[in-house]
Amino acid sequence: MKYDLHIHSKYSADGVLEPEKIVKIAMRVGLDGIAVTDHETIKGGVKAKKYENDDLIVIVGSEIETERGEIIGLFLEEEVKSRSLQEVIDEIKDQNGIAVVPHPFDRLRRLTFHPTEEDVKFIDCIEGFNSRCVFQRYNKRAIEYGIEHGLAITAGSDAHFGGQIGDAFILAESSDEEDLMRRIMKKEISFNGRLSNPLYLVIGKVLTQVQSFRVHGSRLDNRSRLNE
Repeated sequence: MKYDLHIHSKYSADGVLEPEKIVKIAMRVGLDGIAVTDHETIKGGVKAKKYENDDLIVIVGSEIETERGEIIGLFLEEEVKSRSLQEVIDEIKDQNGIAVVPHPFDRLRRLTFHPTEEDVKFIDCIEGFNSRCVFQRYNKRAIEYGIEHGLAITAGSDAHFGGQIGDAFILAESSDEEDLMRRIMKKEISFNGRLSNPLYLVIGKVLTQVQSFRVHGSRLDNRSRLNE
């Protein structure tokens, strides 16, 4: 069974995909399950969960920014409210979720969390293959770190566009959510993947800049009106 454990919907500031569309594409490309992991919210995952069916498992997740970088929570039921790394991990585990470090050694991303030796006892998994890493060596280092520290190694496309869904995935002999979680934690999984077309990265950065301009432009406009 193939599970892409890192996908973004329109509920991420840099995402465009409707949750229902994500489910349809995932089924079309032959996935058996997905995790919708929007930035700072579980809204996309909750919406996508409504379209779960006998052929596709939907895992609710979120990618949360902390003072040290991003952490993914999988199998969530509630929003993670904290933005402190340790408190975020605590909130994830309080929900019986799994804490995953995404793209841990990608030096081209501002929000990359670089785990230390001390962090190993708090995190559950390392994302060993992220399709949006520009250089394969970043994924290779993540895999090495996971093996060295005995962590479960996951994979995800980090899709922001439909064409990226399924570019990376884990393989597990599991057809239900509870068993999948157990197999991840027991490291009874493998993974496969390919790097996404770099053009998607360029488009994503443009969308992020546009969204940022809209937010900040709106704030400046509101301030201007208040000063009139």
